[in-house]
Amino acid sequence: MRPPGESTGQGPDRTIRLRGNVLVLTEDPGLIAAQLDGSSALTPAQLLREPLRNNISTDEIIPGWCCYWYDEKLGDYAYLGLRERRFGEGAVKAFAPQIVVSGEAKGSGSSREHAVYAEKYSGVELVFARSFERIYQQNCRNVGIVTCDDFDVLGALLDGETLPLEAFTRSANDIERAIIDLGGLFGFNREHRERGEHGEPRDGAQFGGSRPLNVVEKIIQSRLSPRNLLPADAGVRVGESYFVQADVRFSHEYVTPMAAGMFTQQFGADATLADPDSCYFFQDHLSLAEQVLTRRPRGPELIERVHNLGRRQQEFAALGGGHFIGPSDTGGSRAICHNYIVEHVARPGDVIIGTDSHTCTAGAVGAVAFGVGATDIANAWYNREILVKVPAVIRVDLLGRLRQGVCAKDLMLTLLTHPMIEGSQTLGRVLLFTGEGCATLNMDERATLCNMAVEAGAMTALFEPDRVTRAYLAERPGAAAPVPAADSADDTALTSDADASYSAVVAITLAEVDAMVALPGDPRNAVPLASVHDDVEVDKVYGGSCTGGKAYDMDMYASVFELARSRGMSVPEGVQAYIQVGSESVMKYADERGYLTLFEQVGVQVLPPSCGACINAGPGVSESPDEVTVSAQNRNFPGRSGPGQVYLASPYVVAATAIAGRLSSVEAMLMAPGQRASASAAVPTEVRP
Repeated sequence: MRPPGESTGQGPDRTIRLRGNVLVLTEDPGLIAAQLDGSSALTPAQLLREPLRNNISTDEIIPGWCCYWYDEKLGDYAYLGLRERRFGEGAVKAFAPQIVVSGEAKGSGSSREHAVYAEKYSGVELVFARSFERIYQQNCRNVGIVTCDDFDVLGALLDGETLPLEAFTRSANDIERAIIDLGGLFGFNREHRERGEHGEPRDGAQFGGSRPLNVVEKIIQSRLSPRNLLPADAGVRVGESYFVQADVRFSHEYVTPMAAGMFTQQFGADATLADPDSCYFFQDHLSLAEQVLTRRPRGPELIERVHNLGRRQQEFAALGGGHFIGPSDTGGSRAICHNYIVEHVARPGDVIIGTDSHTCTAGAVGAVAFGVGATDIANAWYNREILVKVPAVIRVDLLGRLRQGVCAKDLMLTLLTHPMIEGSQTLGRVLLFTGEGCATLNMDERATLCNMAVEAGAMTALFEPDRVTRAYLAERPGAAAPVPAADSADDTALTSDADASYSAVVAITLAEVDAMVALPGDPRNAVPLASVHDDVEVDKVYGGSCTGGKAYDMDMYASVFELARSRGMSVPEGVQAYIQVGSESVMKYADERGYLTLFEQVGVQVLPPSCGACINAGPGVSESPDEVTVSAQNRNFPGRSGPGQVYLASPYVVAATAIAGRLSSVEAMLMAPGQRASASAAVPTEVRP
């Protein structure tokens, strides 16, 4: 068995021809099943005339519970999460597709490298799609799967042509092409180690350039590795890739064991973490999984797999000397990784990488933070380096302030539908929030916006540090050196130059943002709450996750539940309602303000920190396809939180829905039984904390 991370290193002279099966992922699930069982009468060329599936998430490529494995068993689980699936375990591996084809935004969602290994171990060598999500494409490149968005190349393969590797890599830059040529990131590193092309640090080396830079370019440029061997006066260029020194590296128990195996296999049993004090290991994703796995088929086996992941992670963290943020004494975790990083670690100007797509949350404090896969984190443990393709930046100017009862979650769902952001226009880009409206958003609201940038297909998002940032960091436990004042000369390193370039500028008048809801299936299915005229009865309500489990989120839940309690209202019979805090700090905050008692008095169960239901691994998950959940989390991909239907909404709407027993605004919740109210009704002034 070849361990994850072992590549074949094939060189730039490689040629590719069609010598195996082609799996075309169409919108019609019957056509997919027919290909796999051999009953399809259509050729791949004919199947390409059918509508192709867009936005195939990593949850669909491999469901979360399958990631408890990290060896060739992953191949048996390929595409088991596909919506409306009509085939069973091992079907894709038995078909052994050399090529997989789909539509736009392939690989949306999680950074889990298990998804590309599920494809690799089922036989996939090439992936064609109209467009790719950044992390998924980088993970493919790192493990030796070739990706291509040129369907003319696919047509040539289907016609029997033998093509040079360069035909598939024309859109890649030089470093990306070299990694592909050498079979993956580890093959690339071995080749360059043998050639001695590391480069030595130059004393006081500064990479510069005379053109105006935005803050993202400045931060990347400030962290360039000496191995890039750039002239001292060279500046970074959008679309080019550079090795960058990461300030913070973290992983969670889902990914650490896979990456630890790569680390040992590639760098040797005696290899140690570079700068272990900047490495963090979190047990946060599966800390409550046992509570739901006991009710599932193969429950005992899955629970043992979860325990093994935790043990392996803790052993590796102890051996390497990194910070282990483990279970809480009161159950659950000490914190969800993203919450902890913002609360305790992230600093303006940092480059932060984590094995989770929502690493971008730390952009709230002015860090360039983004998710990576197992190969990238294993490599970065050894040398602190991460390959970064300099992204184009979309500047989002926030004007004015949000209306009462409308919050950052509504703003983000609104952005997902904006004509300059929807679709694939943001893939690999950065959302930079600027404008006078930024000053009206506290750190938790900024974290919500940055957290969900990846739902827009972006690499990350961030706010330039300002008075809100400085005030937050000054109160943070163990506060480090202060952020420069706005009039400080050093502050120019963390603000964009006046003439900096952007790929687009989007202006949002905050007062025009409405309460929103994302319909089941995708966060991009966002619509105004007022437009939902159906009476959507709910079975479960979940307020939590890294998106909805922060201190200000607790304020919003509490403001609605206090209104309900004052009127003698509570969660109706037949509805299960949960509030899950994102960290021990948030739990303490909620307890000190009496929120925990309030939540319990209105019939809401309080849960300790954990990713929990958001990752289908804790209370609040759906148990059957007909269950309906309204959630404050960030994703509602099929199967993400169980087999049911998930609506995404703000903490205000989540809390109102819990009391009403149906998707509801706060004012509609307050109407007497039997009365109807428009979902567009304004939230009373007293609701806003």
